[in-house]
Amino acid sequence: MLKRLRLKLICFTMAIISVTLSMIFLLLLYFTRVNLERESLFMMQAIGSNPTPPTFPGDTVPQIQPPCFTIQITPLGDIAAFGNSGYDLSDKAFLQELADFVYASYSQSGIIDKYQLRYLRVILPGPGGERLVFSDISTEQNTLHHLLQTCIFIGLLSLSVFFLLSIFLARWAVKPVAHAWEQQRRFVADASHDLKTPLAVIRANAEMLQSGDFYPEDQIQLSDNILTMSCQMQNLVEGMLELARTDQKSDAASFCKVNLTDTLQHALLPFEPVFFEKHLQLESSLQADIFVNGNAAYLEKLLDILLDNAAKYSFPGGKTSVLLERSGSRYCVLSVSNPGEMISPEDQKNIFKRFYRADKARSQGKSYGLGLSIAENIVLLHKGKIWCQSSMNINTFFVRLPIL
Repeated sequence: MLKRLRLKLICFTMAIISVTLSMIFLLLLYFTRVNLERESLFMMQAIGSNPTPPTFPGDTVPQIQPPCFTIQITPLGDIAAFGNSGYDLSDKAFLQELADFVYASYSQSGIIDKYQLRYLRVILPGPGGERLVFSDISTEQNTLHHLLQTCIFIGLLSLSVFFLLSIFLARWAVKPVAHAWEQQRRFVADASHDLKTPLAVIRANAEMLQSGDFYPEDQIQLSDNILTMSCQMQNLVEGMLELARTDQKSDAASFCKVNLTDTLQHALLPFEPVFFEKHLQLESSLQADIFVNGNAAYLEKLLDILLDNAAKYSFPGGKTSVLLERSGSRYCVLSVSNPGEMISPEDQKNIFKRFYRADKARSQGKSYGLGLSIAENIVLLHKGKIWCQSSMNINTFFVRLPIL
């Protein structure tokens, strides 16, 4: 799929570039032809109005004459030609053929392809009548021909360069898609793995219950095993649904002004008995009246995840500290720290990925690796930032949010 996507991007990019270059070169050729034609007609008009260039005293270098010649037919029908041209102006039949062609065209200017000549009919004031001015356009056509060759060469060279660039850009553009695809694939694989084990336990215990080949007192144990595994599956499914909801970012429209201090204080209350039962300490210091634009339920969920994470991985008898304070005039910082095993720099980078868990956490079965991913989605939904630091057996999670 990714290869087809890269190929489509390359084809789409090359199509746009080809059309753009073609339009540029066609416009260049068109305006060059128009300018050459306009300059040629302007020169022919000047020559037709004054075919004999003036001379000045002291001129030692003859003036350069353009490749033009003029034909004038006298009232008696005689043809006279003068000018600078490579054609034989003494050939009356040739001159008469040119004049007949011009008069038969009924247009003031045009092209005689047979001789590569441009003509212009110049009306003279008074009894002078009309002059026919002819200009050799072979040089003009050669210029356009060379320009066309240059455009083709530059176009092919540009397309080659852009083709290589489009390959690089396609790979760069598809990289986020490939990353998301890999995340989705890993997500499905990890979810399947975490659902497979409890399903196998439930099935085995259910089959034993159906067989009846056990002591009556074992029935309670088998039922407890099924209930425990069912609760684990429910927690996993609920976590996946919560992660999907925060991924959609559809609740951002329902944000309102929230007193973050009161919200976090309310979220702390249910955890006091939890920490007490685990013989852990919990303390908090929340700066008063910090307001943010957000969703109160999500912000409570954020602290729930961080406190649950601290309770699971804290050293016995350890003290978890929750701190909320302003950071400058635009942000506030929430930190949750607890003593525990050091989090390696690699884990600090990957700990917010879905289903990512250290091997020790995975073996203990304390978490499915979705909580911190949900927390990160909630923080991003509030246009904030979350990160982790670990030093001297103290692990701290920081959350920075913009304040009102």
